Amino acid sequence: MKAVVLTISTTRARGEGEDVSGPKLVKLCAQADVEAELRVVPDDRDLIAAQMREIADHRQADFIFTTGGTGMTPDDVTPEATRDVIDRDAPGYAETIRAESRKYLDLGILTRGVSGIRGRTLIINFPGTPNAVEQSWPVVAPTLKHACNTLRRA
Repeated sequence: MKAVVLTISTTRARGEGEDVSGPKLVKLCAQADVEAELRVVPDDRDLIAAQMREIADHRQADFIFTTGGTGMTPDDVTPEATRDVIDRDAPGYAETIRAESRKYLDLGILTRGVSGIRGRTLIINFPGTPNAVEQSWPVVAPTLKHACNTLRRA
């Protein structure tokens, strides 16, 4: 199984500050036998969508996992970019991540992440903080092999 992890952050894309959430997600992927590549994309709806289309349409990965850009500031546009590219919803992932985040932090309810499918690629928006990524991963990881096998049969 292969994944591309997209860290969505304008400051990280400019090389400012340290990306912690993206590498954390890559590490968690490795623990689940998912080979992952990390890319950084600025908070730009069109650029995020273009990356997702390239990855999915050229079958570069079974999964696209994003981190960042799911909050409520005007530049948090990851959910909108994801909706621009998915063919079908897979809302259970986003719903479960939100529910799991809420167990740890009242503000977890504010995350606006979505999840869906483009072609044979599953796209899941994770929150942008390393703690939220780590707390959300255990509810996603056990489903990945089955999801991958199902999508490859599609």
